This record gives sequence, C-alpha cells and structure tokens, in this order.
Amino acid sequence: MDRDLPLGTHRRRRVGGRIWGPVFFVLTLLLLLAWFRVGAVPEVEISPGLPAIGPATPVHVAVEEPTRGLGRLHIELVQGEAVYPLDSQDFEPRPFWAFWGPRSQRYQVDLEVGRVAQPELQEGEATLKVTAERAATWLRHPPPQIVEKTLAVHLRPPRLEVERGPASVATGGSGLVVYRVGAESALDGVRIGTWKFPGYPLPGGEDGERLAFFGVPFDLTESSEVLLVAADELGNKVEMPFLRQLKVNPFRQDEIRLNETFLRRVVPHIQAETPELHPSEDVLQDYLAINRDLRASNAQELQRLGQASARGLLWEGRFLQLPGSQVMSSFADRRTYTYQGRKVDQQDHLGFDLASTRKAPVPASNGGTVVLARFFGIYGRTVVIDHGYGLMSLYAHLSSIAVEEGQPISRGEVVGRTGATGLAGGDHLHFSILLHGLPVNPLEWWDPRWIERQILRRIPEVSTARRG
Repeated sequence: MDRDLPLGTHRRRRVGGRIWGPVFFVLTLLLLLAWFRVGAVPEVEISPGLPAIGPATPVHVAVEEPTRGLGRLHIELVQGEAVYPLDSQDFEPRPFWAFWGPRSQRYQVDLEVGRVAQPELQEGEATLKVTAERAATWLRHPPPQIVEKTLAVHLRPPRLEVERGPASVATGGSGLVVYRVGAESALDGVRIGTWKFPGYPLPGGEDGERLAFFGVPFDLTESSEVLLVAADELGNKVEMPFLRQLKVNPFRQDEIRLNETFLRRVVPHIQAETPELHPSEDVLQDYLAINRDLRASNAQELQRLGQASARGLLWEGRFLQLPGSQVMSSFADRRTYTYQGRKVDQQDHLGFDLASTRKAPVPASNGGTVVLARFFGIYGRTVVIDHGYGLMSLYAHLSSIAVEEGQPISRGEVVGRTGATGLAGGDHLHFSILLHGLPVNPLEWWDPRWIERQILRRIPEVSTARRG
C-alpha cells in the first residue's frame, strides 16, 4: 500500500524515524542518570582533641564526597533537648547529568565545644552530630548521611587542698607548699603571674600529696597573685591564693658607669664566644645588645634548665657562701647604666657579687648535678648545678671551670675559680640561686634555721629520717 503514497510522505516518515530514535535514547539516558546518579554517601570524620568535653575541647570535622561533591552540611552539639549549632554550609554539587565542572569534594573545620562556647552545658554526656545531605536528582532525594559521636562532659575542676605552706614570704624569697590534689589532676603547682612552679609527689607522703618549691619575683606587690593551681587533662582548673602575707622588700638603686676601656675589653670577648652575635662598628650599641638581648636569652635558657630539673632532693643542709667573701651588691639592685654622663640602659641585678682573693677556688654550695659548664653569655665562664625540684645554683664570671656537664657533685667540691669573664668589671664571683629559672635571694638558702623551718620540716621523708 505504501507504493500508492505520495513520494513526500515516504521521506517524512524516514526523517521522523531518524529524529525520534536519538531523542528516545537521550530521554532514556537522562532517566537512568536521574535514577542512579545521586551523590555518594559522604565520608564523615569527627575527631575530638580530648577524650571528653571540658571547658574548651577542640574538635576537628572532615567531610568528603568525591563524585558529585558536597551538598548542605550541618554540625551541632546536642545535649538532651538543647541543640547548639556549631557550623552550617551550603555547597553546590555538580548536576546529575554533568561529568565535569566545579564541585566541593572535601570540607574540614576546627571547632570548639564546652562550657566556654556553650555556657549552659551540663555535666553528663553530649553528642556531636554531623548531617551531610547527599546530592539529589529530580527523580530521587536520598536521605542525608548522619554521623554522631557521644562524649562525656566533665566540668568540675580537680580537688585541691593546702596542707602546709608559709604564712608569709618576702619579695625575692623562696617557699615550699605541700598540698593534696584529686586523682583527676594532670597539672598542678604554683603560678605567680607568668612564672610557673610545677608540683611533684611528696616524698614519704600519701597518694595525692604534692610539694612545690616556688620563688616570689622581686617586683611582686600583691600576695593574692601567688596561686596554687590544679587542672585536669580537659582544662578544668582551680586556683586559690594561699599566702596570707607578702613582705615587700625595697630594691636598691645603683649606677654603673660605662667607659670606652671597659667596653672594648668585655664586648669583643663575649662576641667571640657567642656566634649568634653580629659585631658592628659601634661598641656601645654592641654592649647594649649584649646587656639586653643576650641577658634575656640567657634567662630563657636558665628557665629551660629548670624545667628539666631532677625529681628529687639532691642537697642536704645549708648552702655555702664563697669562703672569706664579701657581699658587694644587694639582691635585686636596680642598675642604671650611664655612658659619658647619659643614661643608656637599666637592668636588675638578680644575684650577689662576692669578692674574695683573685682566682679564689669556688666550692659547690650544695650537692647536685652539673647541668651547665661553659661560656654563658653575660655570665662568662659559668657553672650551674641542679639541686632537684627546680632548685639550682649559678656560679659566674669564672676564670676557669673544673667540672663537666652531667657530673654529680658534692657540697664543697671545687667547680672553678673566680675571674672577670663576661660582663664583669673585675675578679669576683656572681652567685645566684634559682627556682625554675627565677632568681631568688640566696640569703635564705645560706641560713640553716630558715632551711630547717621552711623546707625540711614539711617533707615527711626528711623529718622521719632525722627522727630515726
């Protein structure tokens, strides 16, 4: 019958068939893509920085979807009926029909949860919840990927009780406090401004009993700044003042007159022994760099040595003064440096200058371990002895050193001889006592009655041994 149809009709049928075939194929392909090409299930990682939620617990969240990319994202903290939004993002996934083009495959964020960010948070448990929506099509809307991590919430600080401590301490002085902490305490000790004096297990004490040696900065003005502290691993912290009285000692003013002869004697020697210094053509400016910057660097090194102090009492009895010596300075002299009649610097002299005969033998003030024996910046040839629990003694400006680092040493054993190295104007010994790097007044440690009353009686192991 087709033979009877007009010629144009045959051509239209053949053309229509060629058009509808590809159209049908495209529609079928789109239907298949719309059904099967929803976004993959996102991979979600929730990584708390601590084992539980405390005052400020860091949390790292990472979400990844490598095919069509990320869609909408919500992160929240849930406790009971309370919901605390933490983060929300809207991403534009790749269209279901496209195999190229922009997309966000991975998102990661650092968050903070706890009492600081969520003040209404209560003790108990809370759940970190991440809802990551999958890329949809016009045929399918898959459910979101929901990942949860439940953590304990601990907001109570450790237990802290003072047992034995000094009623008063003078500025520049030393002290020992004995206290008790709960088992949850991870970090405890004494804090005074930026100075930290860690606690140690009390020798001969019970579980939870601790001791901390501490020094009082010479320029402190308020006893309330002397705090006993304890914190758990989550950051829950308790602080309490324990010092009833602070005796404020005035510091003495002193003037150091610099001259060209002195500068050209001490500056090149220190520069030659200190590779990090860069000499200039101005000897005064080089001196000031030593007196300020190198002094500060030396102080930081002494603090680092204090942090590595032995956990034990390495000394016994009173500390020795250089035999036959005369004290030529007060502790914490505030020194004004002048040059050609004008003020050029000001520094605090935190030790004693002890004058004796030239190149006099210098005995170790007490037993311990040598932790520094070398040329040491402004101090010249120097020996530092660790006596344990952060207590150290320093012997500076030596002409020679007779000991080595790591060497055990007994009280009275010679560590070197007096000299004029470093920033010394003449032969003498600069002697310092330090607690975790903080210089304190040596007079107390030279006094056997003070040591017995303020230190040894508070340590049961020592008291028991003496009674025996």
